[in-house]
Amino acid sequence: MANENPFKSILKTLEKPGCEFGKYYSLPALNDPRIGEGMSELSLADRATIANMSPEYGATMGFFPVDLVTLQYLKLTGRSDGTVSMIESYLRANKMFVDYSEPQIERLYSSYIALNLGDVEPCISGPKRPHDRVPLREMKADWHACLDNKVGFKGFAIPKESQSKVAEFNFHGTPAQLRHGNVVIAAITSCTNTSNPSVMLGSALVAKKACELGLEVKPWVKTSLAPGFWGCNQIHGKEKYLNQLGFHIVGYGCTTCIGNSGDIDEAVASAITENDLVAAAVLSGNRNFEGRVHPLTRANYLASPPLVVAYALAGTVDIDFKTEPIGVGKDGKNIFFRDIWPSNDKVGQVVHSSVLPDMFNATYQAITKGNPMWNQLSIPSGTLYDWDPKSTYIHEPPYFKSMTMSPPGPHGVKDAYCLLNFRDSITTDHISPAGSIHKDSPAARYLMERGVDRMDFNSYGSRRGNNDVMARGTFANIRTVNKLLGGEVGPKTIHFPTREKLSVFDVAMRYKSEGHDTVILAGAEYGSGSSRDWAAKGPMLLGVKAVIAKSFERIHRCNLVGMGIIPLCFKSGEDAETLSLTGHERYSLDLPSNVSEIRPGQDVTVVTDNGKQFTCTLRFDTEVGGDDGNSTWLFMNALIPCARRLFWFSQYPFVALKDALNLAGMGGHNVLYISVACDPGVKKPT
Repeated sequence: MANENPFKSILKTLEKPGCEFGKYYSLPALNDPRIGEGMSELSLADRATIANMSPEYGATMGFFPVDLVTLQYLKLTGRSDGTVSMIESYLRANKMFVDYSEPQIERLYSSYIALNLGDVEPCISGPKRPHDRVPLREMKADWHACLDNKVGFKGFAIPKESQSKVAEFNFHGTPAQLRHGNVVIAAITSCTNTSNPSVMLGSALVAKKACELGLEVKPWVKTSLAPGFWGCNQIHGKEKYLNQLGFHIVGYGCTTCIGNSGDIDEAVASAITENDLVAAAVLSGNRNFEGRVHPLTRANYLASPPLVVAYALAGTVDIDFKTEPIGVGKDGKNIFFRDIWPSNDKVGQVVHSSVLPDMFNATYQAITKGNPMWNQLSIPSGTLYDWDPKSTYIHEPPYFKSMTMSPPGPHGVKDAYCLLNFRDSITTDHISPAGSIHKDSPAARYLMERGVDRMDFNSYGSRRGNNDVMARGTFANIRTVNKLLGGEVGPKTIHFPTREKLSVFDVAMRYKSEGHDTVILAGAEYGSGSSRDWAAKGPMLLGVKAVIAKSFERIHRCNLVGMGIIPLCFKSGEDAETLSLTGHERYSLDLPSNVSEIRPGQDVTVVTDNGKQFTCTLRFDTEVGGDDGNSTWLFMNALIPCARRLFWFSQYPFVALKDALNLAGMGGHNVLYISVACDPGVKKPT
């Protein structure tokens, strides 16, 4: 329990000089006899959490070898002894099993990175990015620094005289107060953390102790519990304590972590907006980018489930847990963090007595039976999906409409207007939000025109099967800062021919109707954050032809290429500011007409209408040849969306295809382009 976020320490370690992204970092090295047996002490749930959160420490994946801990987990989760024995025998025969009781094979690595597990300490992340790590002991000082700092990833620019402001309001007949840093959302959420029994049981133990001491959560704090696994309901009879503090189960899957927190009480919302307060959300998710969690929580911190309960009880992030009390108990005495926090041994005992095979077996059996609502759904006949033109959730996408039998080949950009001019760290949440649909947005207008009430808007994530909604939601993040607007915050931009300021969608549609290309200027880390195919599909539907940035997130760059958008990087030491690019220019660039002449990393000259010229690096990072198939990926103008709810493929015939997609950098995404060919004399496509 003391080691709240081991992956944050991995991130910190990989930030040290000599650690390069793009390399393969093997966690099994922790088991090397020259390093130690630290890994053998990690529970499987902790290993899974570290591996699953590899994007946070800059890796494609985190890998742990199979050992006795893995086999014990297989038995715990209901696998038969025969199955577990077969798995062990197979892995031992293939030299893929690690047994710490046997002499270890010396492994050869190009370099070694040391991580002392004793250095891992409790921490949280925020207030605007998951990789902005804050040790818990420094949280209060960091919060006050954020209030002071200029607006940015670690700043809100609140004047000193306003930082102690108290907003008085009436909460359903009860006088109430809000200050900067008060917690208004506390959510135990995320499929990663809430599938880890130790932290879930830890949060229940924190709640149990708090209830016994008489602590309560303020009624205006919106609390919720969204387990990643049905079996987490059965937490040794202690769920009643979480319920007593307001942490009731609201569902399974993506909730607050992806912006599905729902509305904050109207009285609380008014107090925040009328007093311009920096309200806080604390959640156990793994994403906290601006505008994602809730429009009214400008400060969003990621924490373990037990810490979420602690911050809900404290009611503020402006607290030093070591020296300041969380609250006052029923006996009138101050209650401190240490008074409610369980020991590692206590959590381990409860996990051992609570997490049993029967829990998993019962859950797995229920999955195969479904539930009444699911079982009563009518199943349409026919082999093709029957598109409903009236549906606002699932809409036939436009990608097929201009598709030809052959890929169209490379395309340049001619006299393009700049649609948006961005700073550093524009995330996929800025590009394609997954959370709530703002009442004044183009997507809201679209839905209302089709008879959808505001209370039924749902979220962008839930409507991602409708391209008309998602195109309107592209660049609709309310925290977007577009330099074309002089620092104004909001999802708008300039239509240069008329100088009108409109929503990004409306401007993009004007440019498309007028026959104009558009480009985007950006800083470093463009497309960071959650891997999201709509962050590439949306800009393509808006007519964006190229993105010129200082650097790209790896997967997003690949997705842009897949959608026919050209990724270009400024040369080292250059960016829009050093080149005096304002975004008011029009941009042109040419690519070789023959796809075989295009090479990864080649130079491309960009010319503006006011006489400027600069060289960029073409970020096609895959070798392109006339017959190697890569041209299919790089220059298509349409993709086949493989929405999992619409098309179901048999798993095994597509194993080779899946592997090919992974090698091409497109694995794991809901987009697929299949080139069908026939061998001579073969009637069926191969």
